[in-house]
Amino acid sequence: MTDEREIGHGVQSVVRALAILDALAESEGGLTLSMLARRVALPPSSAHRLLTTLQREQFVRFDQMSRSWLVGLRAFTVGNAFLQSRNVVSLARPYMRRLMEESKETVNLYLLVGSDPVCKAQVQSRIMIRAISKPGGTLLVHRSAAGKAMLSRSRRQEVAEIIEHRGMARATANTIVSFDRLVEDLAKTRARGFAIDDEEFTPGLRCVAAPIVDENGVSQAALSVAGPSDRMIDNRLMELGKAIGEAARMVSRELGAVGEDASHRPATPRASD
Repeated sequence: MTDEREIGHGVQSVVRALAILDALAESEGGLTLSMLARRVALPPSSAHRLLTTLQREQFVRFDQMSRSWLVGLRAFTVGNAFLQSRNVVSLARPYMRRLMEESKETVNLYLLVGSDPVCKAQVQSRIMIRAISKPGGTLLVHRSAAGKAMLSRSRRQEVAEIIEHRGMARATANTIVSFDRLVEDLAKTRARGFAIDDEEFTPGLRCVAAPIVDENGVSQAALSVAGPSDRMIDNRLMELGKAIGEAARMVSRELGAVGEDASHRPATPRASD
């Protein structure tokens, strides 16, 4: 029978080894043994013992010139496997179901294909009167919450290029058709963490959306909640915006975003820069 103390010791070693890999990943030029030991709060002898095991498996490497430890080839291989296998739709779906149950409104996942947000997944509301954007349907970035959410993480020049390509066609009296007004709206989106479509696409329909970003802080998708305006009153719109912003941040973390990139704060220069 395996001794529980052995299991506990083994788990502790794994946790410490992962802490070492995290510390090396965060350092640009590697870390000396003493620096690394301080960073992970381990005695140098313990840190060195773990490092030699990780080195043997090629998860870390030692640079003789700088006397520093760095991330190894196997760590890159494992990380690259994650990049190849991650699927934003599968990652987002549990959060979409939870959002639908909490909000009782339809939840959509949009990906930017070219210059257009395309609905890639949907969890429909059970309420009879509901907003439906069929999977595969497209929107225009300037008049949709999902589009503005994704644009909010882009540089001003990138936004300008998309708008120049797609134009700013009016759909309703509330549609933003001025580039300067769009830039202002994107700034508000960044500040609050979610975008709002206030009947800008369809009369009687209001939406909120938040961007899903990757490890580089680049928008990969947007979660959107939509519903009739008589249900999506101002206070409820703000509550749903906060909920969808948190859900988008959780999906972003699973996609690889860390720190500020997993929050609504921009990791790239603002659209007004």
